[in-house]
Amino acid sequence: MSESATMSDHASILATRRGPLDGVALPKGEGFAVTLASHAARFSLRGAPEHAAAFGPAAPATLRASTAGTRAALWLGPDEFLLIAPGEEASAIEASLKAALPAESTSLVDISHRQIGLTLEGRLAARCLSSGCPLDLRLSAFPVGMATRTIFLKTEIVLWRQAENCFHVEIWRSFAPYFVGHLAEAFAGTNGL
Repeated sequence: MSESATMSDHASILATRRGPLDGVALPKGEGFAVTLASHAARFSLRGAPEHAAAFGPAAPATLRASTAGTRAALWLGPDEFLLIAPGEEASAIEASLKAALPAESTSLVDISHRQIGLTLEGRLAARCLSSGCPLDLRLSAFPVGMATRTIFLKTEIVLWRQAENCFHVEIWRSFAPYFVGHLAEAFAGTNGL
């Protein structure tokens, strides 16, 4: 084998990108399933609520998410929003927001590659999340549309209730296997209740 062929083979091995959950079994069974959310563009926007409205969805109220089409804006603090949209829109969104937002009073950071999204569904979703999350996840305390930054055991997550038995979780890529592993243990402990 020639030296150039060896270097080419080596380069292709290095260019293979692994996802944070490659080789990790996602919990799935009667009453609970975890799936990887679609590839998304994610931006951290710091600024007044009216600045978040430039993204598309109306600025969300405290601890809420608002959606418009395939875009979602999640309120994380008085001047902090997590903006989520389809991954292929990242460049266009960044360009339009940078043109629309006042540079002296806002900050826009692309965090698309920092974290991933997971969907947790089923009648046991809240129960499995409660195994590591200190929030009261009963529907009366954490209604549909609510979104907040919280923790799951030792990792920070952003939790958004999209339906009665459906949650969207944003988590840093490096913590995803840890999170999924503990959810699998919690699901195993339910014995399909």
